[in-house]
Amino acid sequence: MSGLAHTIGRARDGLRLWWLAARPKTLTIAISPVILGTTLAWLEGGRIDPWLFALTLAAAVLIQAGTNLHNDAADEKSDCTDRLGPPRVSAQGLLPAEKVRRAAYACFAAAMLIGAYLVWRGGWPIFVIGLASIAAGLAYSGGPRPISHTPLGELFVIVFFGLAGVIGAYWLQTHAVSARAILGGLVVGLPAAAVLLVNNTRDVMQDAAAGRFTLAMWLGRKRATGAYAAMLLVPYALLALPDPGFITSHGRFPWLPFLTLPYAAWLVFGFARMPLARFNLLLVNTAKLQFAIAALTCLALVQ
Repeated sequence: MSGLAHTIGRARDGLRLWWLAARPKTLTIAISPVILGTTLAWLEGGRIDPWLFALTLAAAVLIQAGTNLHNDAADEKSDCTDRLGPPRVSAQGLLPAEKVRRAAYACFAAAMLIGAYLVWRGGWPIFVIGLASIAAGLAYSGGPRPISHTPLGELFVIVFFGLAGVIGAYWLQTHAVSARAILGGLVVGLPAAAVLLVNNTRDVMQDAAAGRFTLAMWLGRKRATGAYAAMLLVPYALLALPDPGFITSHGRFPWLPFLTLPYAAWLVFGFARMPLARFNLLLVNTAKLQFAIAALTCLALVQ
């Protein structure tokens, strides 16, 4: 019996390491654009295909998980084992980097299998969005000039975890693009980019030692605070736009997403004053804010 308990314990430890490598606390960044894009499609089209929504959500999460795993494996040698951020399983030798890389490829392959059906339903625009998303996920930490080593990482997030996610989910349900879908991409894409800015601001010393030059390094702490504030606060201005905005002419509770505004202001204050050693909590809370904005906007639209 003790042998069985030991085997189960090892299996649990292995699952915990893979769960850690996938960075589950950031997976909501991929979920938010899909739920918002699908809700906007329902608002403007009157109906949605639940099966299509579920597969879109699965593909988005697989691409995000694959990107996280690939980043973990690619940074095996350049990441410090005493980094301020959460431990990287490859850098700490908890899992072999090649094994983590294969898991990333498996996630991308699964996303492509699902994507084949989505392309059949959505046509060439979905093929372009899906292929570009997987290519960007690989290029984020791979190739001769990884995106993660440049100041373009936040722009990458806005495009793929904002605009492409919302517009792609919307297109799959309606075969159209609307002004609301484009604005929605910015509403969730900007705070998603803020998550990366927190990550890169925390890691400025380690990134400099590894030869990276991120947006946080280029801006410095003071200007990065301004950029972070814009990424969190501009979405509220977009939500308040008149038609073709989101809220003004739909739903009984248009103020719902604005309930998160004080929390956003508190996060901006924390970014400016908080020691870098506490930025892990700020990162998680920024991801929570992005999901809360998306979820409450959806709720406001359907009420």
